[in-house]
Amino acid sequence: MGSRENIEAGELSSPLLDVAGGRNSGGDDSGGSSRSKQSGGGSENPSATSMVVLSTLVAVSGSFVFGSAVGYSSPARSGIMYDLDLSVAEYSVFGSILTIGAMIGAVVSGRMADYIGRRGTMGFSQLFCIFGWLAIALSKVAWWADLGRLLVGCGMGLLSYVVPIYIAEITPKDLRGAFTTVHQLMICCGVSLTYLIGAFVNWRALALVGIIPCAVQVLGLFFIPESPRWLAKIGQEKESEAALQHLRGKIADTSGEAAEIRDYTESLKHFSEASILDLCQRRYARSLLVGVGLMVLQQFGGVNGIAFYASTIFISAGFSDSIGTIAMVVVQIPMTATGVMLMDKAGRRPLLLVSSAGTCLGCSFVGLSFLLQDLQGWTQVSPIFALVGVLVYTGSFSLGMGGIPWVIMSEIFPINMKGSAGSLVTLVSWLGSWIISYAFNFLMDWNSAGTFFMFSSICGVTVLFVAKLVPETKGRTLEEIQASMNQSSVKR
Repeated sequence: MGSRENIEAGELSSPLLDVAGGRNSGGDDSGGSSRSKQSGGGSENPSATSMVVLSTLVAVSGSFVFGSAVGYSSPARSGIMYDLDLSVAEYSVFGSILTIGAMIGAVVSGRMADYIGRRGTMGFSQLFCIFGWLAIALSKVAWWADLGRLLVGCGMGLLSYVVPIYIAEITPKDLRGAFTTVHQLMICCGVSLTYLIGAFVNWRALALVGIIPCAVQVLGLFFIPESPRWLAKIGQEKESEAALQHLRGKIADTSGEAAEIRDYTESLKHFSEASILDLCQRRYARSLLVGVGLMVLQQFGGVNGIAFYASTIFISAGFSDSIGTIAMVVVQIPMTATGVMLMDKAGRRPLLLVSSAGTCLGCSFVGLSFLLQDLQGWTQVSPIFALVGVLVYTGSFSLGMGGIPWVIMSEIFPINMKGSAGSLVTLVSWLGSWIISYAFNFLMDWNSAGTFFMFSSICGVTVLFVAKLVPETKGRTLEEIQASMNQSSVKR
């Protein structure tokens, strides 16, 4: 009983926590460093080997697939609606059914990653994606395209869980934060490049282009090792040590890190994985509120409405959809890269506050553009307001709200709650994504200006939510974060 309570309170030794969830790279790592030195593992200033870099690149090929699937429905909209004779409602089904598939994939992702491994799950997910893209490209009727989109969504749901988990488990602890955030950067690159290519090719060709990163990951999986943490978890200690040596380099002393993995694996045997119902305990109230709240506000701030239907917004506002989507590409990637670089320097809260305030301002500009159109005033300027608003929104979201909620979610729950909490939060995220992506076209038909002013209000609520409830996790160990969160919950 004692060991379970200690684990729930986040009181395992630092290296063991690093294994499970990764530590903020700006955290206090002195304890972990001294332990590593004493055990003979690792170095004071670890560097990424070529195998760690290669493995990360192969893994984030799946993140690119994720992004390309999200970005596909915007440039493909007019072509699919014309060729397959779809109504607005039917195209809304096509656009949003991706998130239904993602919810299905997310629900089974944790179990699958535990049963067949991280590499196996990534490979399995790409089977769904490849068959899905082929079904879309070859579809002659709406239901076949919907089926293809659903299959791609199932693959996305699996990838959204397993890619960051795999990266976190193979990278040295002092580099884990930076490497894990590459997942979000590659999602952004996938969205942006799909927008860009979609401006020049038809929707069938664009679906075939989506197969390329899938094939890259499938082939790359043959050249990278399995997660040493997962191998140790299933009892393959020799294979685990060999994989770790492969990742750290032939001459690296991995004995300390290997010992930590063994200790962690042994500690897991003393308690059972917590269920989702265990999250209802009062001690986890604030962690649950922060984790789920950030995901709800992230989705209901309108991100997937804008990402899925950017071209529709530009056309409705009287602006060129091709120029608008290219401009989004120019803004998205550097802003996401900036967020990655600033996360461990500026901190999570400041970036979230700036990001949510920026999305609030961006939606207000777009809403103002449509309001001026309705009032038939400033007709020459209103399209510029729409462009500026979408770019401000996209850039601001990429800076913080896109990736940081996932980072915070991984930091605020104790190790034995991460699996259940991760499943719940991922499901909530995809459910919110489906609601917005399905309802967006109907909301635009109802009142375009009102839709964006509603999104702006939700983004404004996000600013208050972050300021009042979200803790700063930069420079703090996981033990400190979880102790403070749990203590706050008890006091309440």
